[in-house]
Amino acid sequence: MISSPARPRRVLILGGTADANRLARAVANDPRIDAILSYAGHTENPTPPPISWRLGGFGGIDGLVNYLRGENIVRVVDATHPFAAQMSAHAVAACAVAAVPLLALERPPWQRAPGDHWIEVDDLAAAAEALGTAPRRVFLGIGRLQLKTFAAHPQHSYLVRLVDRPRVPLPLPDAEVIVARGPFKVADDRAMLANYRAEIVVAKNAGGDSASAKIEAARDLALPVVMVRRPFIPARETVETPAEVMRWLGHDKTPAERGV
Repeated sequence: MISSPARPRRVLILGGTADANRLARAVANDPRIDAILSYAGHTENPTPPPISWRLGGFGGIDGLVNYLRGENIVRVVDATHPFAAQMSAHAVAACAVAAVPLLALERPPWQRAPGDHWIEVDDLAAAAEALGTAPRRVFLGIGRLQLKTFAAHPQHSYLVRLVDRPRVPLPLPDAEVIVARGPFKVADDRAMLANYRAEIVVAKNAGGDSASAKIEAARDLALPVVMVRRPFIPARETVETPAEVMRWLGHDKTPAERGV
């Protein structure tokens, strides 16, 4: 009797990062895995991955539980941005309810290097306060969604880099917009900051290589960086590379299931 081949394992990848895209390319070539990549929808025109994909939220924890069960998902990989804390927390809770193993692909945060002048704060409100009362020329490397936090500090001039051109005016009275998609080069970011005559940089500690150019450029130009620490995320198993995720997905059982 000839046994039929094993059915591919249904995997949900929570994406939105360069690491998630690299993982999608890896699983596309693995016949053991039937994966779908989920984008939150914050970027208007995400690059289509080589696997099935969806756009938008799930409707909270209950919605994600229903999705996992309805789509017969047997593994979840959280490869969202380190600051997508709500989505990550929902994934932890939903996977616990649905009894679906969860692994986070989490790049390590940037570490202060010689020549860095970091002002570390816990959130963007504190970052806005850290700019001070005197007018300054500020590069905001934080994305689009939380720019309104800086609207209460209109004395500053802002340079904002966005993936998509804004459809409505920014909530900042004095702002210049650059539309560009990373990864970025250090030389280009150094020129950008110098041409703008930036005096200070605001960044989230996203980690990884695709967004680190602005941090290295600020170091080269001896500019201070207001660095926002990562938010709290409930405990979960984590790895740092797509290769480690692939090894996890290739096992018949997770370390927890094997009793390791």
